[in-house]
Amino acid sequence: MNAAKRYQFLSKLRDENPSPTTELKFESTFELLISVILSAQATDVSVNKATEKLYAVANTPAAIAELGVSGLKSYIKTIGLFNSKAANIIKTCHSLLEIHGGEVPRTREALQALAGVGRKTANVVLNTAFGEPTMAVDTHIFRISNRTRFAPGKNVLQVEQKLLKVITDEFITDAHHWLILHGRYICTARNPKCGACVVFDECEFRGKERQLLKQE
Repeated sequence: MNAAKRYQFLSKLRDENPSPTTELKFESTFELLISVILSAQATDVSVNKATEKLYAVANTPAAIAELGVSGLKSYIKTIGLFNSKAANIIKTCHSLLEIHGGEVPRTREALQALAGVGRKTANVVLNTAFGEPTMAVDTHIFRISNRTRFAPGKNVLQVEQKLLKVITDEFITDAHHWLILHGRYICTARNPKCGACVVFDECEFRGKERQLLKQE
């Protein structure tokens, strides 16, 4: 996909959703961090259901640390991998209290030093909480980048680097959200809704399947 097509691609996604944001519900940077940790291999809907109850009783590093691993598990047991996530979150809360004065750090290095925080989670926090021009490549963004030929790559790091290279400053802050939402609801893994796609003309997905999908 050339630069002109990429510009139109992102322009159309912006026109459709001028102020995109995560579908995770949060009221502080700390809540966002915890929700993103919980969202690994889980849906935002399931995370929001769990955190609605959790944050009502504990929404600070000190309060969640006081719950302990077993106490935290009782709130997040409906989420996949809740055992390891509970252990990591308690460790992260202690690190925030002991190293960062209870605040969520603003650097990638410091974020990734926290238990349960990988590159993707750090990128989400940096982008959503602090407005940094990062690109958190999840399964949706990886699929779209390759399927549409917007920024093809063999792995998530290649796709991330390519996206950061080809997306201009005009779009970079919001592009993460546009692409995730587009992949979640339109450019789905199975049976993509090409007939309802606003960027169909820019997409370079080819073959008979694409034409049939457009006609549906």
